[in-house]
Amino acid sequence: MTLFISTDLLCQGQEARFPTVLPATDFDPDRDAARIETAIKTKGVDEQTIIDVLTKRTYSQRREVAFSYERRAKKDMITALKGALSGSLETVALGLMKSATQFDASEIRGSIKGLGTDEETLIEILCSRSNDELVEIKKVYKEMFKKELEKDVAGDTSGNFAKLLLALVQVRCNHVSFTVLPQTLNRASVYRRFTDCLQALYDAGVKIKGTDVATWISIMSERSAPHLQKVFQRYKSYSPYDMQESIMKEVKGDLQRSFLVLVQCFENKQLFFAKRLNEAMKSKGAKEKIVTRIIVSRCEVDLKKICSEYKANFGQSLQQTIAEHTKGDYQKVLLGLCGAEE
Repeated sequence: MTLFISTDLLCQGQEARFPTVLPATDFDPDRDAARIETAIKTKGVDEQTIIDVLTKRTYSQRREVAFSYERRAKKDMITALKGALSGSLETVALGLMKSATQFDASEIRGSIKGLGTDEETLIEILCSRSNDELVEIKKVYKEMFKKELEKDVAGDTSGNFAKLLLALVQVRCNHVSFTVLPQTLNRASVYRRFTDCLQALYDAGVKIKGTDVATWISIMSERSAPHLQKVFQRYKSYSPYDMQESIMKEVKGDLQRSFLVLVQCFENKQLFFAKRLNEAMKSKGAKEKIVTRIIVSRCEVDLKKICSEYKANFGQSLQQTIAEHTKGDYQKVLLGLCGAEE
């Protein structure tokens, strides 16, 4: 017999990966570089060849191609792609020339620099990335932009919304986690710590007039995904509402959207992204920015599982929806990244 036990010694572990873009076999960066060079020099540009190479190579392989291209052509491949491509295809191609972490950092930077803040992008990225991913994003953000991510987020947001984002960004290795251990451990102590978390969420929200937002922020930023999955599954036994319903009743605006994304991602991150893609593509005038961001950032992470969730929940494949709601080279590059239907 086993039981769940909480511990302050474990950080959130590596998440399982379900990529659609895998390392190419028989990979030859010099050959790929020659193909890219010829495609760019072709009158009218051979976009299909560029799409074929970029979508069937991992980021590390694309980097090798870029190094080979520079040796051959005596110019930077990213600059060459910028000059040869345009529109949505250019955006995707340049995104693929960044690592997933560099891409996330660039998207965050783009959402907070200049006039106004793109809260939607900030929420999507900061509330859906794992502890390990956020640590890397902070490091890469500083390398790329010579600025601290915490300071930029604090300078562009306010109130409880800012407090939540900063709590997520200031990740620490103190997540209360669950692991499976033998029955010999103190079951009463384990159960008490688990129920204390449930009770705290309920007491800070539905039970009182107003909302103790600080407690919700603390729990959702300092507990691991496995812990919170269990907590949210049991929450309705403590409350007349499930966690998402409680959030809808207790808070509004960007804070509400942030809490909802957190809960959805703790419960089923790939389903969250599938729903985002469906909403973006079926809205009036497909929201290409959202579609591009999700597919580029997740193609080497979990896009295969996102495709599975999409088909299970919406009755047709993600690839079919892309074919219906996009066109031209943009459609081709997205389908290339999603891979064949299963």
